[in-house]
Order: sequence, then structure tokens, then C-alpha cells
Amino acid sequence: MKSAADLFPNDLLGVPKVPAWTRPHGDIHRDVDASYLAGAALNSLDILVRSEPVWAGVWRQRLALKSAAAAMRLHGRTEEESALRDAQLFRAAGYDPGPAGKVLLAWRRLAGRSTTLDEEIVRSIAELLDLKWDDALAEVVANAEDLASSSRPAPLVAVELAAGLYRARPDAELLALWLADAMLARRFRWTVAVPLLVGQVASSQFKTGEPRWRIRPDGEGWGRAVLLAYSQAAAEACDLAADLARRASRLLDVAPKLRAKGSAEVVKLLLDDDALPASWSSTKLSARGARRLFERLHELRAVRELGGRPTFRLYGL
Repeated sequence: MKSAADLFPNDLLGVPKVPAWTRPHGDIHRDVDASYLAGAALNSLDILVRSEPVWAGVWRQRLALKSAAAAMRLHGRTEEESALRDAQLFRAAGYDPGPAGKVLLAWRRLAGRSTTLDEEIVRSIAELLDLKWDDALAEVVANAEDLASSSRPAPLVAVELAAGLYRARPDAELLALWLADAMLARRFRWTVAVPLLVGQVASSQFKTGEPRWRIRPDGEGWGRAVLLAYSQAAAEACDLAADLARRASRLLDVAPKLRAKGSAEVVKLLLDDDALPASWSSTKLSARGARRLFERLHELRAVRELGGRPTFRLYGL
């Protein structure tokens, strides 16, 4: 039987570093400057995505968790990342995840699916976001394929799609932000999308005037704000990737020491997803055996306990 070390050789690639000058500083008033910053930062992100690191799954799902928490704040709710994680991992099978859990599920699907934009997929996301489907939404989605074949730069196509959907349905802002990231991934020909935009909506890039009102899709300055947001989001995504690459390297370093049956499956899940509960089990590994394995990995500093509790513990990179 293959060990975790056999299944996951430690051949991690270096993470592209986004130059400091691509991160927006102060007010940027010209669209051409915003485009330049976005292009430079997204180029580094594109290199990272195409390298397909073994830890890409947990990376995307951490970005999805961040995005869901930002979406909650955007709608005036208080659920933070820890609460969203708990709701997802401790929800009994078949139980309604509630409004916050559905928002997290929407961004987890973005971070774990292909980048097609067909109506069936978008309609399922609209349902998770508690949006009534109508002809206006259907028309925007139907036109998305034509937009995807445009010769315009990928971030500008994402800008246009989000603005068009918001014009059609001002109550669908979250869906507009979700679709912008899906379109960006489609234009870059990524096999799986990377959650980026909604995590930046509360940043200074989306503030204008006095008082500092938030720029809405299709509002004045929307395009420039999105370009700057993608620049910052790409840089932050690469920062997170660098951290997770180090953590994944440590996990793979200790993999040869794991003798428990089913340890390879646990290593794979830790590399693919945000977190696992200590009570996790499988046909190869009992809950008690998994708990001992997680404790061993924690002792070896290969995982972190993410819940901060003495009971109902959660483990992840």
C-alpha cells in the first residue's frame, strides 16, 4: 500500500512574487494606470494558477472563505470566517446551511468548479444567494458567452459583465461579483476559478467622494475600481499562496513518518480543502484513529488547530 509520501512527493514549486509596485498606493485617477497595475499583478497570479501546485485546493478554498466573509459584511451580517467554517463543517448532512452557509457554498463552488457560464450553473448560484431567477438574469447569462469571446482584456470583460448584471438586477450585486471572477477565469482559460473580487469591495479602491461612498457596479469609477481591486487581490492571493506553500512543504516533509492506514487520504484532503474536523473518519481510518493522526501532525507542526477550542477541533494547513 502506498504511503502519503509516495502519493505526494515533495516537489513544490516556488510561488511567483507580485512586485510591490503593483499594489495600489494612494488615489489612482487614471484608468491606464489601473490597467497597468492589474495586468502586472494578474500576470503573476496567472503563472501561479498554471503551475497547478499540489496545495491549490486549500488555497482556493481559503480565498472562498475570505470572500464569503466579505460578502456577509457587504450585506450587513456579522458572520466572520471562523463562524462560517464552523457552520460548514459541523452541519449535519441534509440540513439547511442557512443564509450565511449558502453564501459560503456559492463561493466554494466558484473555487471548485470549471469556468463554464451556462444558465444551469449560474441559476444554482442565484438560488444560493436567495435571488429570484427571471428573464433579466437569464438574458445577461445568455450574453456572457458572447462577451467571453470578446477581444478586450480579461479584467475589462469581467467589469462589463458585472455592470450589465447589476443594471438588470440591482439586488443581485453578490451574483455580479461572483460572475466577474468566473468570467476572469474563463478569459484566462483557468480550469478552476479563483475567488478575488468580493474580498476587496470594502477597500479604499471602491470608495469615492466625501463621505466615502462605496462605488457600485456600473457606477462612476467602477471599471477603475475593479482593476485596482484585482491588482490588490492578486497580490494578496499570491501572499497567501506563499504561506500555504511553506505549510504544505512541512506537511509533505513529515508524510514519510505517517504509518496510519488512511493517512494518505488525510494528507490529500488537507491539501485540497480548508479544514477537517478532528472527528473525521473514513472506511480506512476510524474517528479515534483520525484524532490521533491529527494530534501527531499537530505535534510535528504539520497542521494547525483552527477552531481555538479544547473540543470540536478543526485542523488545516
